[in-house]
Amino acid sequence: MIPEDSLSTFALAAALALLITYWLMRRRPQRRTRSARAEALDTVAGWPPEAARVMTTPERKAFEIVRRALPQQVVLSQVPLSRFLRVPMRNSYGQWLSRVGSLNADLVVCDQGSRVLAVIDVRPARQSERGRQRHERMSRVLRAAQINVLVWSEASLPSVSEVRAQMAPLLQDGAQRVGFSASGSRPMPLIPVAEMEEMLAHGDAQAQDPLLEPVPSTLFDDLDALPPGDPATATAHR
Repeated sequence: MIPEDSLSTFALAAALALLITYWLMRRRPQRRTRSARAEALDTVAGWPPEAARVMTTPERKAFEIVRRALPQQVVLSQVPLSRFLRVPMRNSYGQWLSRVGSLNADLVVCDQGSRVLAVIDVRPARQSERGRQRHERMSRVLRAAQINVLVWSEASLPSVSEVRAQMAPLLQDGAQRVGFSASGSRPMPLIPVAEMEEMLAHGDAQAQDPLLEPVPSTLFDDLDALPPGDPATATAHR
């Protein structure tokens, strides 16, 4: 005969298994219902938008300093990392985007061909541990892509002359890479509008290189539309 203690233990285990199975079965429809409810929301009605400033006051001050220090460079603000970084597709692009790709670089200094020379990270004087880790993660990713990162504090922004001194070696390196004059750190004068329009009309060797083109803003939408395992996902972002 089977001992009563063994029967009781078996019955208790079976009851627990049934309860767990029932609990899991109830959670699945709820997730689907929530997802369907979220998809049914209208983008504008569900999240009424309001216009806001692109930059904070310290960021605007930093932007003005860089613009005055480097009048011949292209200065952009609040650019998502996913716009100017390419990553392999071995792992989920969506996960990379949620980790770091959706973060914005405060200021991006580019040459006239829109190549990134440096990213300026304007950090608050006091920041949480989570905020500090987010900034450090972004800096680590940028440096891994061989992009120079300058970290500034909102409380002690550099002067115009200090910015020129910081950027001088970066401009010189960029000049050697894209054909600027190597006689010093000062880049060539701006290309006249007529000549620039002619270059854009006929194209040049750099403009025709697909690896130098920015990451399409519709990339994530295109990947999301592809079925899992589709071979196109392996080559869409090379």
